Amino acid sequence: MEELVFSPSEFVAVFNQTLEVAYPRVVIEGELANFRVSKNRWQYFDIQDEQASVAFFGTVYQLPGPLEDGITVRAVGTPRMHPRYGFTINLASLVPVGEGALKKAADLLAKKLAAEGLFAAERKRLLPELPQTIGLITAEDSAAAADFIKILNERWVGVEVWLHDAYVQGEQAPDSLVGAINHFNNTARLPDVVVLTRGGGSADDLAAFNDERVVRAVAASRAPTLVAIGHEVDTSLAELAADQRASTPSNAAQLLVPDKQHVLAQLKAAKAALGKALYNNLAHKTKDLESSREYLTSQVFLLLKNCQNQLNSQRRLLHVFDPKTALKRGYAIVSRAGKNIKSARQVKPGDKLGIELSDGTIAARVEGRG
Repeated sequence: MEELVFSPSEFVAVFNQTLEVAYPRVVIEGELANFRVSKNRWQYFDIQDEQASVAFFGTVYQLPGPLEDGITVRAVGTPRMHPRYGFTINLASLVPVGEGALKKAADLLAKKLAAEGLFAAERKRLLPELPQTIGLITAEDSAAAADFIKILNERWVGVEVWLHDAYVQGEQAPDSLVGAINHFNNTARLPDVVVLTRGGGSADDLAAFNDERVVRAVAASRAPTLVAIGHEVDTSLAELAADQRASTPSNAAQLLVPDKQHVLAQLKAAKAALGKALYNNLAHKTKDLESSREYLTSQVFLLLKNCQNQLNSQRRLLHVFDPKTALKRGYAIVSRAGKNIKSARQVKPGDKLGIELSDGTIAARVEGRG
């Protein structure tokens, strides 16, 4: 059998074609070694065990966060033979595995992001008091989604929930969660609040919520964020970056909307208090009006009495100055041609006079004056 003879470039091409058919995608887990970043863009590292080492190449945008040699990682990639640099695996995704490695990676990322101020209390926003729209990010068929919507509807009505189905664990989760956050932040109508939630799980299950890409997307969200992971032992970095965290999906719903039964009880109590206040106010006003009526009545009677006294005084005065009163005492009023005579010089003999007495008038003629 004749042996095949390849040129170097032919061998690389044939070898890569063989790899594409036999191993289009490989997953390798082991200890991270020789990790380095070049030009803030490219990452190079090996994954090794006691007998072998495999080289990897990728971009820094695929990093889940700061890494250091010695931690256990799981890498997914495509095996390739480079014409110049030999065999390597082109990285598709990289995550720490095992509780020790996950915690170490999370601690490194937490230190880095805290120094940037992503967890600072002063940058956190208040959630809306009663949201009208909620952007919910979780697995659509999960218990977390069911619990959140169930409690939300039990406590309040009329809230619009926009559910975005997303992976919440595994290799695809970080990109899926980041895509969901970006989706809500790029909609024409921004939701009042974005909720990321899932149930509990192991450290591996929850690793996506410690991924740097997810944490930064939560911190950069235009809409206020609430992250609710169903565990209490450790707090994920996404929760620290969120405007508020909740302990469970159900607790997230409790934080977002009030209990309608409690609100109805408050309204009932407020109605009773307002009714009582109105009754007391009316009673007070009625009492004030009654006092005012009594006062005004007394003032009117006093005014009438004063007027009556003044009228009586005027009557007495008129009576004193009434000419007829003097006539009754024997006086008379003497007149000539309708004009009263006040002096004897006003008449001469022969004038006709009228003499008015208390009970009638006498006609007289002047015969002389003395």
